[in-house]
Amino acid sequence: MDGIDIPKVTAWFEANIADVKAPLEFTLIAGGRSNLTFKVTDAAGTAYVLRRPPLGHVLPTAHDMGREYRIISALGPTNVPVAPALGYCDDNDVNGAPFYVMAFVDGIIARDSNAAGKLTVEQRTRAGESLMEVLAAIHAINPDEVGLGDLGRHEGYIARQLKRWYSQFQQSKMREVPLVDEMHDFLAAHIPEQQGVAIVHGDYRLDNCMIGEDGNIAAVLDWELCTLGDPLADVGLLLVYWNDPEDFGPALAGAGATTLEGFPRRADLRRRYEELAGRDTSQLDFYVSFGYWKLACILDGVYTRYAKGAMGQDGASWEAFGESVVRLAEQSKRAAASIA
Repeated sequence: MDGIDIPKVTAWFEANIADVKAPLEFTLIAGGRSNLTFKVTDAAGTAYVLRRPPLGHVLPTAHDMGREYRIISALGPTNVPVAPALGYCDDNDVNGAPFYVMAFVDGIIARDSNAAGKLTVEQRTRAGESLMEVLAAIHAINPDEVGLGDLGRHEGYIARQLKRWYSQFQQSKMREVPLVDEMHDFLAAHIPEQQGVAIVHGDYRLDNCMIGEDGNIAAVLDWELCTLGDPLADVGLLLVYWNDPEDFGPALAGAGATTLEGFPRRADLRRRYEELAGRDTSQLDFYVSFGYWKLACILDGVYTRYAKGAMGQDGASWEAFGESVVRLAEQSKRAAASIA
């Protein structure tokens, strides 16, 4: 199987994961567009999740498995729901790259309308409410108190993010996208003052969360981009992914789950965050514009990795990612129209 050395990884499981029973079955979980995520099922039917970097074309500082494992380990004892961290391997001889293992959390990932349609109207309403409660809880954590005070610099988050993603865009791009360059310069010239420092998930959205039977968020997933910085960046990106029924289209093709009955509107999410977190969101349009631009840079890297065969065969129509980069840059410009 691409991405898994079955004999060596099985031996590592037996040596490091309590009560695991070989043989193990590995299944690539569709949907991950950066790190590869596998469901691992042992002979007793116990399920685990293994995360590892892509198979190639890994940029410097990207896909740090140890960092992601550290974050979920630190958040495990808090009121932020995460999958229990079970083990980390930094020995490349085992599987060609570092990986970590966490417990499998059962539930629904509302990746599209079909998946979200399995939830009742009441569960959808509760999921939207819980989503903002959990985000406010993440942002309320004192990083020093959970051992994450050195996870990143405390100030200048947006400026650093602009530099990081623009650099990765320039390194990975296979063709010119002038509007990405234009919006980088515009955003860099209009950065709002940062409102304090918080743990920033970096890719917080409905389909990066597992929804339990009660509609509550059972686990927040995909902490790959987490750092310290401006909490409103998480809110802006969440609104990029969130679609109201009257919107002209989702940020990603097939991602219109939130248009179904029961899910709150984008304005409701914004008000709820203000109530829970007590932060001023008057400049949120900047963060929404930045969210579209950042997503354009990320998808350009995903497009490149798929084009070069580094993401395995998960059935994705990867050519669409290249088209989405241009559309997202255009949406970034539209969202910035009200910024003085």
